[in-house]
Amino acid sequence: MECEFPTVNASSVEIISILNDVKTIAVLGLSPDSSKDSYRVAEYLKNAGYTIIPVYPKEETILGEKVYRSLLEIPGTVDMVNIFRKPDALNAVADACIERGDVKVFWAQKGIVNNEAAEKAKLHGMRVVQNHCSMVEHRLIHV
Repeated sequence: MECEFPTVNASSVEIISILNDVKTIAVLGLSPDSSKDSYRVAEYLKNAGYTIIPVYPKEETILGEKVYRSLLEIPGTVDMVNIFRKPDALNAVADACIERGDVKVFWAQKGIVNNEAAEKAKLHGMRVVQNHCSMVEHRLIHV
């Protein structure tokens, strides 16, 4: 897939509202490698008070939290899905969010855009953020 410009995206005001409202964040593609962006962002969000749920194909725990193999395996409520995956994987992520029925926010990290998946998520009532780093956005409003 070519790089896309996000045509479906939350405004700055909506991003502030999202970060103030969500409590539980499933981090898709959370690497156990502390040098990776996904690890640093998830660690920051956990330290900021969010409940982090790692979703990764291997490992048993990351950041002291139980790792799930897929979004659909997670028990309980997931407020936001924070995505560290390639853009072509986002349609399947949107489908899993829709299947869960409880995801309120579909957040694709900096550099990740898939307008088709974003539109699908939005049509199913999710707030959508693309091409923004949740850690950077949180720092901007909590200085």
